[in-house]
Formats: sequence, structure tokens, C-alpha cells
Amino acid sequence: MRGAPKRLKIFLAFFGIIVASYLFIQLTSSSGGEVPPEFSEARLRGALIAQQIVVFSNQSVEDLETINKLHQEQNFSDAIKLITKVVDRTTNVRGQAVSLSVELEKMTRALSAIDSFEAKQLSLEAISSRLAIINRLINYSSYLSQLLDLLRDRFSGSQIGEGRVGILIDQINVEIKSINELNARAGKIMERFDEITSR
Repeated sequence: MRGAPKRLKIFLAFFGIIVASYLFIQLTSSSGGEVPPEFSEARLRGALIAQQIVVFSNQSVEDLETINKLHQEQNFSDAIKLITKVVDRTTNVRGQAVSLSVELEKMTRALSAIDSFEAKQLSLEAISSRLAIINRLINYSSYLSQLLDLLRDRFSGSQIGEGRVGILIDQINVEIKSINELNARAGKIMERFDEITSR
């Protein structure tokens, strides 16, 4: 998929930041007893962006079911039109993924100002979960593009393996499920973070 290597580099770069921050926390003492406003603001913006990604991915589930049905009916023309619309919509969500990575970087850089060691560890877990959302979104977009190419080939008369469309749709649904689970996990972790920092 075009652009995927660049997004993967972004993901790996921020994963490196997470690891470096964790090591920094392990080896140094922190200063300040309150949650810094830059952390809280980035956290809020990141949570909103992540939720938008979840909403988008969930909206595509019904479209994928329709695409699979159209394929089984050999209505390749309508299937291609619908999958093209879904792929086009990913342009916006990919931009949201980049925005999410920016907010996660801000959260990571603000960790040293959080006094509680346990709160820092929870923050890193939540940040890691949301970074994983970006990675899952990359996979999701890649599978969508493969599905579009496959349907185009089938429409043009090329022979494709039976069940390949269904397999790709199943893979996309796995990524959607993971995006939902990772976002829910990050939310629960930050609830624990709030309990600790509000003591």
C-alpha cells in the first residue's frame, strides 16, 4: 500500500520513544507531584482522535458485509464501487492516525513531570496501546487496498483463488476488533491512572 512504509517508520520511531522513556523512568527520579497540563491536554486530544478511528473502522463493518455479498453474487462492478468508497474514506483516518502519533509523543515527553512511578508505568501502557492502534490501522488499510485490487482483477476476468475475498474481509475484521480492544484497554488503564493521581 502506498504510504504504508512511511507510516510504519512513524510507528517504529514512536515505539522507540516509548522504550527510551521507560528506561529513563526506571533509571531516574521524577520531579513534580501533579499531572502536567501538556500531558492532560495531549491525553484528551489523543483519546478523541482514537475514538474517531474506532468509529470509522466500525462503520466499515457493514460495508464489508455488503461487499462480500456482492462478490458472492458476482456483482463485481458494485462491489468495486463500494470498496473504492471505503478506501477513499481511509485517507481521512490515516491523517487522524498521524495526529494521534503527535499527541502520543507529547504525552511521552511529559511523563518525567509525573511524580508517581506507578502512574508513569500506566501511562506508558496506555500510550503503547494507542500506538498499536496505529499499527493495526496500517494493516487495515493495506488489506483494504489488497481487497480492492483483487476485486478489480476479478472484474476484469482474472482468475483468483476461491475464498480469497472472504479471507481478506476476515483479516480486516480482525484488525477492526483489535482497534476496538486496544482503545478500550487504553481507556481502562487511564481510569486507573486517574485513581492514582487523584489520591
